[in-house]
Amino acid sequence: MLSCPPADELLARVQKENAVKPVYILAYHVDYWNRLGWKDSFSHADFSKRQSIYANWLHLSGVYTPQAVVNGQTEFVGSAQGTLRNAIRTNLEKPTKAKVTLTGLAVNNHEATVKYTTEGSGDNTALVLALVRKNATSVVKSGENGGHTLSHIQIVNKLKSIQLGNNKTGATSIELPHSFSAQAYELIGFVQNTQTGQIVAAARSAFSQMVIAGN
Repeated sequence: MLSCPPADELLARVQKENAVKPVYILAYHVDYWNRLGWKDSFSHADFSKRQSIYANWLHLSGVYTPQAVVNGQTEFVGSAQGTLRNAIRTNLEKPTKAKVTLTGLAVNNHEATVKYTTEGSGDNTALVLALVRKNATSVVKSGENGGHTLSHIQIVNKLKSIQLGNNKTGATSIELPHSFSAQAYELIGFVQNTQTGQIVAAARSAFSQMVIAGN
């Protein structure tokens, strides 16, 4: 949930530092700053709503940017380097009881399909699939960052939530943007408690490993 260059730069550094670790970065671009004269082309009202849901889960009085949330349980200012690194290290040291696996990723026209399996996810959980654009730039014409070209990573393009219930395995699809290319995007799935916001498992699937299912 970002809106400032320092937070974007920190995410890029953290991604490189944890390239071989199970650290999954998702950048949600909120839309409530668009009124200031420049529209963030990656922003969406759904991501602003999701931030408000996190505010309820985390018992916050309101929302702000840049904000970082780690595993749905810890939040802080998104440009706080030490706090973010400590939160990642602490969570990597915790034992994991749940697991999610994404397989059979395929593309058919403007849709991606994927099979999923979850283990140990518990009750009141959902599998959330995030279609992620791995990097992009934007030219800001006005506002606080007017005249600058900003670099972004792990930009959430679309979300889909599937209530797990007793059905811990299945297959689903997610719509792809017209700008889609296999090299530019990836799919990240995570299992989240719908009452507390806690994320108990996560995985990614690369489109470079996909099967072309249609013309």
